[in-house]
Amino acid sequence: MLLLGPWIRVGVLVTKPKKRKRAASGARGGSRHEEPGEGGADEAVAFIAEQTGALRKLAERHKLDVLHYLLGMTKLEADEHLRLRTKRKLS
Repeated sequence: MLLLGPWIRVGVLVTKPKKRKRAASGARGGSRHEEPGEGGADEAVAFIAEQTGALRKLAERHKLDVLHYLLGMTKLEADEHLRLRTKRKLS
């Protein structure tokens, strides 16, 4: 359960990103902005899409129209990023 303050709880499952093994040469793989033990950009975007979906539902339930709209746009952007990233990997 994700706590967003003493009064707001969002029931979502949050898991730790899996650690990656280092390359045989000892050099770190992946993005240079990525810290050891963190997931890559795709995992971050997937997490953002999932969390904004839950937050958007919360905003809608409480009739927070502007937040609902902005979180919807954020989710669309994250989903589009994942879709394009998957499309590039397939080609």
